Amino acid sequence: MDIFKEYKDILDHAFSAMENAYAPYSNYHVGACVKTKDGKYHIGANVENASYGLSNCAERSALFATYSQGYRKEDIESMALVTGENTLGTPCGACRQVMVELLNGDTPVVIANRQNKAMVTNITELLPFSFTDDNLK
Repeated sequence: MDIFKEYKDILDHAFSAMENAYAPYSNYHVGACVKTKDGKYHIGANVENASYGLSNCAERSALFATYSQGYRKEDIESMALVTGENTLGTPCGACRQVMVELLNGDTPVVIANRQNKAMVTNITELLPFSFTDDNLK
């Protein structure tokens, strides 16, 4: 499977979002895109802050934008996360925890970079044995 062909649309949007990253401290630019089943694209970029804990990752930016528009996990078709780095940039722990709650477990998550490396996974694979609302019952 050629991931770059199969997921061209969502990857193009994620790479475009990456150009909007505000990363003056890490210089690590990340873009993300959530594609909903109605064919719409919801983008996010990482936005850093001098108080590092107040920064927001691209994945959470894109998911929060999607949810802010009234979409929910059953409306999401796929998600893409991209960087310009030599290695694939997988989501941080905080993003994985948010993704567990806001994505269905089998929703495709495409991770790619500008060096034509890519993989398709899902949040169940990225965060096995996750903490969910079931743990709170």
